[in-house]
Amino acid sequence: MAPQGKLDLDPEVVRTARRLAARAAEPIIAMARSHTTVSVERALLRLAGLAGADDGGRPWANHLADAVAAQTGLEHGLALPVWDALLNGPYGSLADLARDAAAGRAAFRLPGGADAAKAREAARRAAREGIGRVDRRRAERDRLLAELPPGGPPGDGPPRPLIYLIVATGDIYEDIPQAQAAAREGADVVAVIRSTGQSLLDFVPEGATREGYAGTYATQENFRLMRAALDEVSRELGRYVRLTNYASGLCMPEIAALAGLERLDMMLNDCMYGIIFRDINPRRTFIDQRFSRQVHARAGIVINTGEDNYLTTADAVDAAHTVIVSQLLNERFGHEAGLSDAQLGLGHAFEIDPAVPESFRLELAHAQLVRELFPDAPLKYMPPTKHMTGNIFAGYLLDAFFNLAGVMTGQSIILIGMMTEGIHTPWLSDRDLALENVRYVRDACGGLAEDFVPRPDGMLVQRARRVLAESVELLERVSDDGLLTAIAEGTFGVTRRPPDGGKGLEGVVPHADGYFNPAIEILDAEDPNGPEREARA
Repeated sequence: MAPQGKLDLDPEVVRTARRLAARAAEPIIAMARSHTTVSVERALLRLAGLAGADDGGRPWANHLADAVAAQTGLEHGLALPVWDALLNGPYGSLADLARDAAAGRAAFRLPGGADAAKAREAARRAAREGIGRVDRRRAERDRLLAELPPGGPPGDGPPRPLIYLIVATGDIYEDIPQAQAAAREGADVVAVIRSTGQSLLDFVPEGATREGYAGTYATQENFRLMRAALDEVSRELGRYVRLTNYASGLCMPEIAALAGLERLDMMLNDCMYGIIFRDINPRRTFIDQRFSRQVHARAGIVINTGEDNYLTTADAVDAAHTVIVSQLLNERFGHEAGLSDAQLGLGHAFEIDPAVPESFRLELAHAQLVRELFPDAPLKYMPPTKHMTGNIFAGYLLDAFFNLAGVMTGQSIILIGMMTEGIHTPWLSDRDLALENVRYVRDACGGLAEDFVPRPDGMLVQRARRVLAESVELLERVSDDGLLTAIAEGTFGVTRRPPDGGKGLEGVVPHADGYFNPAIEILDAEDPNGPEREARA
């Protein structure tokens, strides 16, 4: 087959890369299918409606999961012991049972025979009801998108990239007016980043929060409040404004479930970010991420992956191929969990040192390569951060070049850069200027991506082919040695993370014969994007 696309990539090389990525991912998928974690089990409880916390802030879901684990273990799942106790005890709800469990007054067993069949059916009904609520929130989004379509150029021109802006003061009640102001100034996607360190908490905080460091806590109530605020401004503006948060860390599955229940639109959800940058155990992360992506697929949520982070610790030229390898792995893991191409917001970044000769041409080559490898994915392009020095004028110019690269290569989501990135947490005035920058470039360039065609066999084409070839070479090593070994050797982002190190390994449990989780059973059996979706909703 002849080379294709603006970069004349060899289709056979691309197929080889995907085949190797699938081979490298297969042992990880098998592990995720044969193990559970405490957070996967707690996510079932949350889908079944268990919410709230004790006076000390410890969630009832944690209390209930801990009590079951202590009495029966988790290798058979929480569902049978929990719903057996509900059916045979004096409990009107999961919350009643959890309170008794927290006080040491609840007894759990692994039922058999007819009792097991009854508990299994009751658990299935509860899981089906929770997943049904997720389905209804997805249908609600579909209706709002039809009623309030996102903005775009007039006529039949190509879609403009979505403008993605971060808001997070630590106080949800301060975040809300800032998010609404950002939407009025042109933001299409508002991301509420999490408070530093939340990914290391093995519980999800409860309620609306007003304190957080460099971010705002991800809680169900904070999700609800921000979603309502953005719906309000969406109706005011006549265009739907998307909401993003983070499904990562030790509570990744639970936060994914809460995001589906509260109709978030995008979630940061990367298969290796927590391992490399938060020292979360690799096994725990991969098991949790499969379930979380199943929920995202069902909820119609677009995931954002974190390959841009590799280039903050490794050289953006030398390590460009590690981004491609990670994207191919994220694609394979995402597809296996049910995500469509339209839900794969694969990440990359404009992070080459501006002092490198022809750095902009290199950036264009990398961005165009990603675009052509994943033509149907809503790619998320991240701005320069590593080489922002505090010179706000140079930073503003560098951000403009980033915006230009994003438009020229047809990126789907552009996270706006801040000229004060190297000085302080951006002020509202900084965000306003950054929005003005990206609006100007986006509107002035229009459909420039249609006209941008690299010279055949020119520098951009040669660079893209070289990065793809290096990606294939690395994928061959990873598929031979194993992905866990590659992570342990510091292949991605330089940092070394052994498979039995890091936080959260104690929460990983292999399935016993007869393991049962009705949420996984439903998500495994049903196509999240199939023709029956509207009927389910």
